[in-house]
Amino acid sequence: MGIGGHLERVRILPKVLVVDDAMFMRTKASKLLTQEGYEVIEAPNGAEAVEVYKAQKPDLVLMDITMPVMDGIEAVKAIKSHDGDAKVIMVTALGQRSMVLEAIRAGAKDFVVKPFQPDKLIEAVRRLCPIA
Repeated sequence: MGIGGHLERVRILPKVLVVDDAMFMRTKASKLLTQEGYEVIEAPNGAEAVEVYKAQKPDLVLMDITMPVMDGIEAVKAIKSHDGDAKVIMVTALGQRSMVLEAIRAGAKDFVVKPFQPDKLIEAVRRLCPIA
């Protein structure tokens, strides 16, 4: 009970998993998403992303394609085999069109080109994971 006997509504923030091997990209995306009202968790590669996904069940995954250990496409496949309803947005450099198409076939819902424009990233995230 809150002040005055009213029940307080606890707002649960949508959780986004940001996956990129470049720390500055994770930091940039995380800061932007946090400012927009999302809870953010991070992983530096696809293999860790799969483990974090299984443990934390984020509402959305923002996944880089080219990473060491396990690339984004393999990670999408692993996440989708674990949770068919997983929502994944791929983050890709220009010129990775064939890889984007492969990621979409693997189950990704959307993609954003990096270096991303903040408004484009937020628009893609909100489309799949709106804040109530």
